[in-house]
Amino acid sequence: MSKVLGVILAGGLATRMGGGDKGRLMLDGQSILDHVINRLGPQVDGLALNANGNSGRFEDLRLPVLCDSIEGYAGPLAGVLAGLDWAVTQGADAIVTAAADTPFFPHDLVAQLQKAGGGQSLALAATREGDKIWRQPTFGLWPVALREDLRVALRDGLRKVVLWTDRHNAGTAIFRTDPFDPFFNVNTPADLTEAQHLACRMAGGE
Repeated sequence: MSKVLGVILAGGLATRMGGGDKGRLMLDGQSILDHVINRLGPQVDGLALNANGNSGRFEDLRLPVLCDSIEGYAGPLAGVLAGLDWAVTQGADAIVTAAADTPFFPHDLVAQLQKAGGGQSLALAATREGDKIWRQPTFGLWPVALREDLRVALRDGLRKVVLWTDRHNAGTAIFRTDPFDPFFNVNTPADLTEAQHLACRMAGGE
């Protein structure tokens, strides 16, 4: 039976929130990061956090903290690579990533990504609006077998997720946006207010 680990991507600069760790912002009585942990944890065989800087600031979470191995801010793919390198040490076949600022992603994220990837092949989450498909590059299933290919691509300067995933014919798991976009993420103070409204709606059973 395959082993899939979860990696929460928290390595962003959060410039639109004034810097700092967006995941630590409070939402409906707990941090956004706690919401992410509570959603992803039951879907995987273990969790880690990808973050740069002083890892001690996340000590209370009691999760492995993985820093980027690629120098400079290389974007989410660097976090994916850090997760894949960790997964190898844990005997895992793949990782599933989720963004640390997206508290409402689907409870069946991992299952749908595995279905779209045909088991353990590469796959990205997406939503559909009319005829347009919007891929969610921080939510994906990443096989350990591709980690050296990714390392080379990053060292060659590649940064855009979909350019690399397209090379490997990644599958697409499409999720509904009704009654709201499950990949809504908190980038600004206004987004945090909207997230609180969404949390209240869900608590009320809407």
